[in-house]
Amino acid sequence: MPRRNKKSGGGNGGPGGKGRNNDSNSEDESFDNVSVYSHVSEVASSEANDELANERFEEKFEKALEQATEKSAQTRVQALQAICELLMHRYMPDFVEDRKMTLMDFVEKSIRRGKGQEQVWGARLAPLLVLQLGGEEGISKAMNQFLLTTVQDKSVGFDARAKCCTALGLLNFLGCEDVGELVQLMQFFETIFSGSYLRGDDKTPISVTSEAGALHAEALSSWGLLLTLIPAGDSVSLMTTGQNMFPSIKKFLGLLQSPHLDVRMAAGETIALILESGRAHDSDFLEENIPELCDAVKQLATDSHKYRAKRDRKAQRATFRDVLRYLEEDISPEINIRFGHESLILDSWSIHHQYSSLCTVMGPGMTSQLQENEFIRDIFQLGPRPTNTGINGNAKVKQSKLERHLVNAAAFKARSISRGKNRDKRSAVVT
Repeated sequence: MPRRNKKSGGGNGGPGGKGRNNDSNSEDESFDNVSVYSHVSEVASSEANDELANERFEEKFEKALEQATEKSAQTRVQALQAICELLMHRYMPDFVEDRKMTLMDFVEKSIRRGKGQEQVWGARLAPLLVLQLGGEEGISKAMNQFLLTTVQDKSVGFDARAKCCTALGLLNFLGCEDVGELVQLMQFFETIFSGSYLRGDDKTPISVTSEAGALHAEALSSWGLLLTLIPAGDSVSLMTTGQNMFPSIKKFLGLLQSPHLDVRMAAGETIALILESGRAHDSDFLEENIPELCDAVKQLATDSHKYRAKRDRKAQRATFRDVLRYLEEDISPEINIRFGHESLILDSWSIHHQYSSLCTVMGPGMTSQLQENEFIRDIFQLGPRPTNTGINGNAKVKQSKLERHLVNAAAFKARSISRGKNRDKRSAVVT
């Protein structure tokens, strides 16, 4: 508050006192009004900046949509890349909803008719589209078939097939609730990564190139992601009934001998996922295999072979130290992810794998998506997104089509339950 007792003048008629009959009240009122108006102005300015940012994003998006229809393959690739990057960093469900059919058409055409990088970016766009629209099951199923066809087409490059595997795993993780369908897709993924199984003489196949190994690793990672949706009781049954619906633990053990780092690390994490799921149903699950698993994992956790790259050795040792600790002590690694004023604790192999899988598609935009994306918040049970408030509690964030999101929240509730820790309580018949 400015000082008002000045020594110059003082009387009402003096040189310094003219017009100061209500000096205190007038200055208080003036100051308060300035403060209020200044604060309101800041809020209005913030909202204007947000609106301007939205307009710029939408303009970029519209431009990319136009370029995605060009005849030049390079232009189409750049357009798909721009669309993916916009969807990674910005949650815009209403805007995407209005262009859903166009985007789905781009995904299908780029994967069916495109080559190389166009197929890669088309596959990356598929799960981003579903994440923006709240996991609509119909969208996932619509894209499943041409993704499956592309993965099986050996004339397609390994990189594109690998990205299609990733997309398939995420789409069905986000939009499939039928356990039988999930098991069928997991069996399909096994036909891919079985190329890295040990041969009959217990030797690694020498024909698996590094590109093929990357494909096998993506298929194995997607297999593990879908495993996190299978009720614990069912996963134990599928591993132990002898019907060959799930690979035996011996086959996963053999994958640890792969010459390719990606395959070894994916196999180690998958073994941990299998044991975590099984132990939730039966504390003695696969107990007879633990000594052999520990020996194999310990070798990888202490690997110092100079023929491996230093960075590869470091990543491998870090991963397998965590796996070994889980095998021996039943302790999962715990990671705290901070975003805004919130945090997400990854305290199990299952939730860690889910988070990592989403990070592969969201990239550096994962932090902002955790704050804004209602569907992703629902997956990790973070609750409703916090609302920033301005003066007198008025919301600063524009709540466009809030009613539609509230209706979706009711539909998400069932999915939240199915993704909870008590999955094994859900009955499922698998034949």
